[in-house]
Amino acid sequence: MTPTMHDLGWRPFFQQQLSLEELTDFNIGRVIEQHKSGAVVMNDAGQKSLFQTPNDDKVCVGDWVLFDDSLKLYRCLERQSLFRRKAPGSKVDVQLISANIDTVMIVSSLNNDFNLGRIERYLALANEAQVEAVIVLTKADLCNDVDDKVQQVQKLDPLLLVYAINALAKDEVAKLMTYCQTGKTLAFLGSSGVGKSTLLNSFLGNEVQDTGSIREDDSKGRHTTTYRALRWFEQGGLLIDTPGMRELQLSFCEQGVSDTFAEITELITQCKFSNCSHNNEPGCAILAALDNGTLEPRRFKSYQKLMREQEFNSSTLAQKRAKDKALGKMINTVQAESRHFKKGR
Repeated sequence: MTPTMHDLGWRPFFQQQLSLEELTDFNIGRVIEQHKSGAVVMNDAGQKSLFQTPNDDKVCVGDWVLFDDSLKLYRCLERQSLFRRKAPGSKVDVQLISANIDTVMIVSSLNNDFNLGRIERYLALANEAQVEAVIVLTKADLCNDVDDKVQQVQKLDPLLLVYAINALAKDEVAKLMTYCQTGKTLAFLGSSGVGKSTLLNSFLGNEVQDTGSIREDDSKGRHTTTYRALRWFEQGGLLIDTPGMRELQLSFCEQGVSDTFAEITELITQCKFSNCSHNNEPGCAILAALDNGTLEPRRFKSYQKLMREQEFNSSTLAQKRAKDKALGKMINTVQAESRHFKKGR
């Protein structure tokens, strides 16, 4: 069965971006796979592999794109939402993760790899993208203090929806199936080994994704998903599975961090001085909250860490962009002068 454009998430937001000429001259498709060699797109006519050049728009899984009959990418449509991070390692660049997501399930396991700071990091990413976030705590059958850990996560935000499940139990996974609605896109984000592939298989009702074991000494997982892919459920909805991310560095995420730590953002506005460093200034609302126990030291340290990280990475990336722009301008100037010189000879 081939999905309709509505099944794939096509909506007025994207339709309104097209001119009459584009509707006539180009095909529309949604990126369902992204590889180094190019992108695979799907529309109501089936799947196509697109040809991309280094000068084409950067696309990622979930994007809506226009392409011609020769399967060359024409342009990427404006996104409703975008998940991105600083590229792993020392590379100074932004890596696109997925686009046009309606709900993201932040998956974390209830073993030794359980980490509130990592969940806050993913929440900052979701809040920056302005996407509904749901926390899914897996391997509940292997945990002796499920309720305690659920309460710890719930304290991050009283409005968060938090589920503790065994991803192999159909009745427990069924609680999450309400998020699979026709035309809506769901994404899984989380580290390696937290059970995303197992959860995907439970959603689909069959084993389409390999699952792997974790290291017993530290509960760290191994990659079983090797590339991002968008999958369509015939019963309704779309799901993007992503490889586990051992490194998730934030960039251009100030609003996302502020929203994730909303109580700290509010306290900062109550400080006596607008440039308060929250160290020893009189009238500091942060220090007062730490003293009276209404703000946990771990929570504030996590906020400071993420805010410093995104500021540093954003600044570094902005400097790279400025250098690239200046270099491009210089190259264009040299080429123009060269053409002028040749014409004058």
